[in-house]
Amino acid sequence: MRGWFGFAATASIVLSGAFFPAVSGAAAPAKGSGLPTSEAGAAQVLETSPRHGEFVDVALPSGGVPIRTWVVYPERKDKAGVVIVIQEIFGLSPWLRAVTDQLAADGFIAVAPDMISGFGPGGGGTDSVTTRDEVVKLTRGLTPEMVRERIDAVRAYATKLPAANGKIGTIGFCWGGARSFAYAAADPPPAAAVVFYGSAPDSATLLAVRAPVLGNFGADDARVNATIEPATATLKKLGRSFEPHFYEGAGHGFLRQQEDREGANLKAAQAAWPRTIAFLRKHLK
Repeated sequence: MRGWFGFAATASIVLSGAFFPAVSGAAAPAKGSGLPTSEAGAAQVLETSPRHGEFVDVALPSGGVPIRTWVVYPERKDKAGVVIVIQEIFGLSPWLRAVTDQLAADGFIAVAPDMISGFGPGGGGTDSVTTRDEVVKLTRGLTPEMVRERIDAVRAYATKLPAANGKIGTIGFCWGGARSFAYAAADPPPAAAVVFYGSAPDSATLLAVRAPVLGNFGADDARVNATIEPATATLKKLGRSFEPHFYEGAGHGFLRQQEDREGANLKAAQAAWPRTIAFLRKHLK
C-alpha cells in the first residue's frame, strides 16, 4: 500500500528534510485500552456502557447560557487525570460522547463540552439544531476568544472535581484537534495535548506552546499535514515536545470513519489510540 506522496509503507516520510516515521502496522494496545467505536456504533456504546455519564451545566465567567457538558467517570479507586474532549466541527455528537466513554474506560475523567451551547435555536446547543450543516455553521462562527473562554471554564470546573488528581489534558478531533493544539499555548498550559488530524496554530500561538503535544494524522490528509512540517521545525527549534505520527493510507477523520479506505483507517485507529492512551497516562498520572 502506498500513502502520502507515494512512499511505500515501510519507508519514512520525508518533508523538505524533516523526517516523520511512517506507520505500517498497528501498535500493541496499551493495557486496559480498547478502541473507540466508529460513528456507526456510537448509539450502542452509549446505551450499553457500564460507566456513569451525565450532563452538567458549566457556567461561563462572562455569563449567559452555560456550557452543556458530557462527563464520564472511570471505575477506579484512586483519583484520575482529566481529559477535555474537544468536538469535531459536527458538535457534541453521539460519536464524540462515545469517544468520551472510551477515555473513561481507559482510566480518565473525560469531559466533553458542547462548544456551541447557547448558539442554537432557543439558546440550545448541538441537540437543538436539526441538520449537520447548521451545526457546522455555528461551530465555524466561534471566535478564538470564545473557544478559549469555554475551554478555560470547563477546565476550571473539572479541576475542582473531587475525583480529579489535578492534571488536565486536552484531546481534539478535526476542528477540535486544531483547538487542542492551540490550547497547548494556554497560560498555564495543560499537562498534555493530543491532536487528531487538526491543523497547527498560527505562528504567534505556536511560539507560546508549552504543553507536550502528540499528533495523529492520516498520511493522505494533505490540507492538514501541510501545516505540520513548519510547526514541527518551529517547535523543535524552541525545544518543545511535539510528536507527530502519520498513518499510511489513512484519510482525514480516520478514527470516526474506521470502515473507510480499504482498512487503512482502521489500521490507523488501531495504532493511534494506544499511542494516545500511553501519552495521556504518562503526563496525567
